[in-house]
Amino acid sequence: MGPRLLVFGDSLSFHGPEGPCAADEPRLWPNVAARALGGTADLVAGIGWTARDVWWSLTGDPRVWADLHHVDAVVLAIGSMDTLPSPLPTYLRTGLRYLRPDPVRRVVRKAYLAAQPRLSVAFRGRPAVLPAKLTVQYLDTAVGALRVLRPELPIFGWLPSVHRAAAYGGVHTARPAAAAAMAAWSSRVGVPLLDLEAVVGEHVLSGAGNPDGMHWGWSGHAAVGEAMSVLLAPALAPRHVG
Repeated sequence: MGPRLLVFGDSLSFHGPEGPCAADEPRLWPNVAARALGGTADLVAGIGWTARDVWWSLTGDPRVWADLHHVDAVVLAIGSMDTLPSPLPTYLRTGLRYLRPDPVRRVVRKAYLAAQPRLSVAFRGRPAVLPAKLTVQYLDTAVGALRVLRPELPIFGWLPSVHRAAAYGGVHTARPAAAAAMAAWSSRVGVPLLDLEAVVGEHVLSGAGNPDGMHWGWSGHAAVGEAMSVLLAPALAPRHVG
């Protein structure tokens, strides 16, 4: 039996060219990568997830606790949503779903979504959903915890993707600093990172992906899955926990 991957991700890991898919959709990049390695992938992900959500999942999801005893590698496929503009503070933006009554929630949410592109441009993409310092802090804490639990467990990640999303006015000014901070952290702690911009940047920016300008088409998923499998292969060849 081949290696088993545990992938933590945001919507980039389960959205295709037409929207969200079930985790077992074979064309999603985690399944492409696992298949190239002769194994399987388990996906733990959510829309808009950041490095903070990964930490919360590690500490709060008993299914993850169980999986961690059996997987052969962990992929922290996170960080892209951290870099998106967030004109409204995250706690207020995510709290819109709790507004009542329902008609009020719908009106407020519609107004915010309409204003978000203009505000993203006006504020030049700041503040970001999660500052780069906190992204690195949560990633570092997660890796530290994983290495206490499974010292021999290979851990991988990636650098933030790019976007051309109209929902954010095409603004992505927080990405360069976040990518640099994550790359420096990667070198410091020994967690190999896949450079998403190099793999799928042209696919996204040329408009070949999802019409939303952020998520990928199937060719993008195929490219990311193949590249990730190449990154993982040297660490997985001699080992399977099962």
